[in-house]
Amino acid sequence: MNQALQLMLLWLVLQAAVTDLALRRIPNVLVLSGLLIAMLLHLRTGTAGTWLETGIAGLATGFFIFLPLYVLRGMAAGDVKLMAMTGAFVGPGMALHIALLTCLIGGVLALLMLVLNGRWRILLRNLKTIQAPLLARCMGIPVEAISFSREASAGGIPYGVAIALGTLAVVANAHR
Repeated sequence: MNQALQLMLLWLVLQAAVTDLALRRIPNVLVLSGLLIAMLLHLRTGTAGTWLETGIAGLATGFFIFLPLYVLRGMAAGDVKLMAMTGAFVGPGMALHIALLTCLIGGVLALLMLVLNGRWRILLRNLKTIQAPLLARCMGIPVEAISFSREASAGGIPYGVAIALGTLAVVANAHR
């Protein structure tokens, strides 16, 4: 991966992480600008074919890996779009590595936030509420779906931070 692409990607994910921490959202303008910059840098460095092949494949990989989490309301749309932008810079292989590492980092961040915010009891209550119907369905017993209100959430995490840390780790490791 070209050094200009690496630096710009790291700058963009750092901006996304800071914005996600401060505002709890990742602006579309940041993601769209990143996609445009990725395309222009691929063209500038003479890897136009790479943009068409690797960039778009990476974009799709990043997008579709996190899309199910968005559909299940476990992640915000900005996080999915940020991962897609990251994939456009690095291609599908590195996008997969970044996504997997991001999930691990996100899990650790979530546990830390639950403990530090004292909301782990809410998480345990929610898991208990989900457990019985889930086991009943596994045994073939029809049970109505459980609906949780927004207030029942144990809280969200600024996943832009996890994406930034995962990106930094994978890009730094690839640079060695």
